[in-house]
Amino acid sequence: MKQWLFGMVLVASSSASAGCSFAVRSPEMYRDDTAALLATREEQIRSCYDAELARNPGAEGKVTVSFLVLEDSGRLTDIVVDPDGTTASKEVTSCVVESIDGLLLTPADQNKGKGKFVWEFTPRAPKA
Repeated sequence: MKQWLFGMVLVASSSASAGCSFAVRSPEMYRDDTAALLATREEQIRSCYDAELARNPGAEGKVTVSFLVLEDSGRLTDIVVDPDGTTASKEVTSCVVESIDGLLLTPADQNKGKGKFVWEFTPRAPKA
């Protein structure tokens, strides 16, 4: 079993497209909507860690990724693992990246976003 903690920083950059139909989110809304989008992959990401626990009971670690959210499509792109903020195995890290690759924030925002997200995996304490 596992617990996971996550956090995200998302900064919208201004590159507006005139005449197009896009959302215009505040930085807080952008953060919350992107966090909700990533949460749609919670089960897939949980299975990444569960597979690691099957191989290595007691495994734990963090996966930190940065990415861009394109203003024209809402697609998460340029997903990059931060090696300084990542301590989980390569298998978990690769699986997490594959799980979020291709996600689309809908509606797309008028602004491009830069995000950083952290998943922290720890085994659950045995129930008493």
